[in-house]
Amino acid sequence: MHLALCQYAIELFEDSHDYQAHLESLIEQAAVRGAELLVMPEYSSLVMTGQMPPDIRGDLHASIAALQPMLPAWLEQCEALARRFGIYLVPGSAPVLDDDGVYRNRAWLYGPSGLIGTQDKLIMTRFEREHWGIEGGSGLQVFDTALGKLGILICYDNEFPMAARLLAEQGVDLIVSPSCTDTESGYYRVRTGARARALENQIAVAVSPTVGEAAWSQALDYNYGRAGLYVPADIGMPASGVVAQSEHITIDRSSWLHIDLDLSAIASLRDEGQVLLRRDWPEQFDPSRIYVIGDGESK
Repeated sequence: MHLALCQYAIELFEDSHDYQAHLESLIEQAAVRGAELLVMPEYSSLVMTGQMPPDIRGDLHASIAALQPMLPAWLEQCEALARRFGIYLVPGSAPVLDDDGVYRNRAWLYGPSGLIGTQDKLIMTRFEREHWGIEGGSGLQVFDTALGKLGILICYDNEFPMAARLLAEQGVDLIVSPSCTDTESGYYRVRTGARARALENQIAVAVSPTVGEAAWSQALDYNYGRAGLYVPADIGMPASGVVAQSEHITIDRSSWLHIDLDLSAIASLRDEGQVLLRRDWPEQFDPSRIYVIGDGESK
């Protein structure tokens, strides 16, 4: 497949038509280069809060409340773009107010025929829990597409191994990770997690981040990230496990990282690799072989 990962610069669009034109132009740039699967970052939808009055867009809770009536038109445009260009599109995520009165961080996957499904973020960061009041979702979706079986793990979820493992056991070959981190260390945590999940499960993991500064938004104030595709370090793959990543950790304009990805070559490593991590995974849970010797105290 031809994969395009967006390193998405946060810009201020105070007019809805300007934002819609921006989104259409951005998607078209990648589609005309042959991208079949396009991934945008976590909370990229919050750029629409720039259309709100300064006192609303600068208020964390008021801005996400005011975003809710804007989401249907945004999703309609995303679906129309996927249909128009015949692509698979993850347009990022948004905080969505569900019928139970709880906000959840939700990502969507559209295909050439329309909406395929959604995936909620499962584990919330401290900022989401303690400041936004956004709660984790439940359940993992496996998206069976013409390109292969895909999974979505949003940002922080990639820093925990079991969700990716469950997806791998359901036949997922590629996990896409929309991401939004406000520190350089946050970016490296997500990157490290993505590389570990690719190694452990012998799959590919793709990260699309936000970048840049937005003094006008409490939610999107600082953003550090680098788009990247990570695979197991093994035969026929880069020795580092890094297939490609964008050149700079932060930029002031959005760009796409384009990669041709052969999922079958990665899948072959599960039987023919130098190591067979997916096969050997259960051994770490064998209590007859792996246990603490002694009382654990230094002698």
